[in-house]
Amino acid sequence: MKTNTTFQSPNFGPRPEGSVINMLLLHYTGMQTSKDALERLCSTAAQVSAHYLIEEDGEVFQLVHEEQRAWHAGVAYWGGETDINSCSIGIEIVNPGHEWGYRGFPPAQMKAVAALSEEILERHPIPAHRVLAHSDIAPERKEDPGELFDWALLAKQGIGFFPSATAQSKTISEENFIAKLGEYGYQVELESPTGVTTKAAIIAFQRHFRQSKLDGKIDLECCQILADLHSRLDDRPEAP
Repeated sequence: MKTNTTFQSPNFGPRPEGSVINMLLLHYTGMQTSKDALERLCSTAAQVSAHYLIEEDGEVFQLVHEEQRAWHAGVAYWGGETDINSCSIGIEIVNPGHEWGYRGFPPAQMKAVAALSEEILERHPIPAHRVLAHSDIAPERKEDPGELFDWALLAKQGIGFFPSATAQSKTISEENFIAKLGEYGYQVELESPTGVTTKAAIIAFQRHFRQSKLDGKIDLECCQILADLHSRLDDRPEAP
């Protein structure tokens, strides 16, 4: 894929020795214009960056080389890891976000997201369950890329997981849901199943995998979806 290198962010550093790129993290810019977003991602004062930015018309800007550690995740957690920047590649997708008039992602933009993601997955050992939203790894702070993002489209092209139409054939109990959510990667508090952290994780899970209803409540549909996702993990081939 051809990328525009007109803009280069100074906000990056080396990845720690021995680190492996095994996560793809998708964001929305959450700013009023793409120009504002590019300027912020390239500003030394802002101290934030991402490897790529994708415009609504599908144009792709590479701001930081993949080998470098961009500063896009912030305070985050996934599956016991907290230094998400060191193991991930970050893509910022132009969208005003919930603060400035959240809207759907145009077909040209989604096509570019899919094409770029496919190329990244060819270069790095990123498993499907680690193609994630910013909201997945920071649910108390972030909502992006949000409930209008077309995860199902990406999954059809082999990018990430999305529940299958047969999810109803599998289920887990509501009592086990929180534990299984934590096993999948989300930060939960087993001792506080109704606390702020756990509820935020449930909403983030819904925002990614059950976008029609974001109520933070555990219901049968959520249990079926999580069971379906876990079954995909169980089906992974064993390492040689």
